[in-house]
Amino acid sequence: MTKKDIVKQICEKTSLSYSQVRVVVQSTIDAILDTVLKEGKIELRNFGVFKVKKRAPRKARDPRTGAPVFVPAKRVITFKAGRLVEQRLK
Repeated sequence: MTKKDIVKQICEKTSLSYSQVRVVVQSTIDAILDTVLKEGKIELRNFGVFKVKKRAPRKARDPRTGAPVFVPAKRVITFKAGRLVEQRLK
């Protein structure tokens, strides 16, 4: 599913126009991303938690040559599903 599919689905369930829904969906995504990057965490009750974590530097291997490669430390965004999501997955 893409963002476009989400917008279409919301348009079908509401009386809002495609362009209005597109702005709302994009604004929601932007707000979530901005909050995660600023505060390091955002919790959407019953949906889940997006969190910024640091990955330690590590040694890896180039799959083509087999040569060892150093992978530097970096920040990644993780997601842990909330209670309702977990229940619906069962």
